[in-house]
Amino acid sequence: MQDLCALMGVSRSGYYKWKKRDKSKRDIKREELIALVEVVHTDHRTHGYRWTAAYIRIEYGYECSDNYVYKCFRFLGIKSETKHQVHYRKRKEKDKYPNLIFTTWDTVDRPRQVIVSDMTAFKFWILYFEVTFYFDVFTKEILTYKVAARKGDRNQYIDGLEDVKGLLKGQSEPVVLHTDQGSVYSSMAYNDIIKDTVIVRSMSRAGKPTDNPVNESINGWMKEELYMDFKIGECRSREEFEKVLDTYVEFYNKHRPCYAIGYDTPAGYRKRFFKGELPRKNTFENRVLTAEPKFVQKRRKQAASESVSTFEKEIG
Repeated sequence: MQDLCALMGVSRSGYYKWKKRDKSKRDIKREELIALVEVVHTDHRTHGYRWTAAYIRIEYGYECSDNYVYKCFRFLGIKSETKHQVHYRKRKEKDKYPNLIFTTWDTVDRPRQVIVSDMTAFKFWILYFEVTFYFDVFTKEILTYKVAARKGDRNQYIDGLEDVKGLLKGQSEPVVLHTDQGSVYSSMAYNDIIKDTVIVRSMSRAGKPTDNPVNESINGWMKEELYMDFKIGECRSREEFEKVLDTYVEFYNKHRPCYAIGYDTPAGYRKRFFKGELPRKNTFENRVLTAEPKFVQKRRKQAASESVSTFEKEIG
């Protein structure tokens, strides 16, 4: 004990005086609240800490915050209970095809080098439509799109892939087709279509929509334009919906300036590449795949740079 007192920098008599001291008002109030929380929880086991805190304030006039009662719950090792048994199952990740992109989207350096696909739904009035798009990552061009005949239809994905396969006829360089792990994209019927072609499959990781940022971003503002500028929500039939969609895709590909490609149009950007106005940098072939997010990479590099700078100052 003497060694411990010396280590803490206090006298032995001072330590025992502190140890035998009377409880403070704060300690007493804490113990009272913990006991009260335990009593309320015993009588009302189905409720969580927020409800318990509100009940104590109303019934006992005892001022306490939700956060403080949450800490009491943690201290007592209690939580709300239910008669329904919850079964937690580990999420199964298919990973049928590897992710060939990760954070290297900006390295794509030619048209039809990487194609992405996703389904987006339109719901308005009493109508519901599912549309599958196929985008060119380099030009941001809509290569093809298909409207499902009914909810959950698989043919829209397959018909779209057939269109893409036709567009790539005569091409010898490999083309990466990146999608999420949807049941259709993972199916044998879908992937059998691209056997013996230049198309190479790539998939986002399970539960990682950020692995396909091109689709997620385009789908978001594209739907906003369709609703706000093209009034697609005012359609009252499938024919009207498809007509507006056709008009928009024509506008999108040939007339809409796109920020990501220097405010050129997708069709114009593709033509400029094949005219030789845009250099091919061969950055995609030299990409370094990593699952580490870009902002983490940036922070790590910045920290390393600051460490080197500090070291140089010290030795300077």
